[in-house]
Amino acid sequence: MKNDKMKNQYRVNEQIRVRKVRIVSDGESTVMPTRHALDMAREQGVDLVEISPNAQPPVCRLIDYSKFLYQQKKHAKEMKAKQAKVEVKEIRFGPQTDEHDYNFKLKHAQEFLNEGNKVRAYVFFRGRSILFKEQGEVLLLRFANDLEEYAKVEQLPKLDGKKMFLYLAPKKAGVVKKSQQKVDREKREAEARAPKPNVDATDAVPANGGLLANAKVSPEALKALKGEE
Repeated sequence: MKNDKMKNQYRVNEQIRVRKVRIVSDGESTVMPTRHALDMAREQGVDLVEISPNAQPPVCRLIDYSKFLYQQKKHAKEMKAKQAKVEVKEIRFGPQTDEHDYNFKLKHAQEFLNEGNKVRAYVFFRGRSILFKEQGEVLLLRFANDLEEYAKVEQLPKLDGKKMFLYLAPKKAGVVKKSQQKVDREKREAEARAPKPNVDATDAVPANGGLLANAKVSPEALKALKGEE
């Protein structure tokens, strides 16, 4: 069915009934009467295939029609393969995830985002652990900050039942840059290696929270996040 549909997309040989056509080959083109183009096709043992009927005059190629259809099918398959399907990968945390497990999941999230997938990170509160929802929010905000070079935030941490969700989407290629939070952190580390007098360490914490500028997050969570830096 698909092959029949593709065959019917193009006019071939005597089906081409315009007076003149433009023959393209190896980057060159020549306008000639259609009957001359048909004679050339017969002499070369190939077909006259109309590839652009709306051009003035219509554009044709001298090529074996079966080979031409194969090339078109192969090209369509390659284009479809390049259109990678975006998947949503899940990363699950507990409200008291340890540092080793956090870094392990952070690495996986980076790989997912580099592959063009979205990430849905969530903290699951089991039983009375819902009392630690602020701690879960801080964890997800830290996760978003640590991934700012790779992702943009689609939805800040939001509690839904016993789960608090954070949604991240990959940044487009070519726009990856250091987060403001990371720049500030590196600056503080440099200052720590070469301490200067009368420097208040708290001044190094960005007032706007880097990635969290203008974000609607709880003051307690933002304060706790800065305290971790």
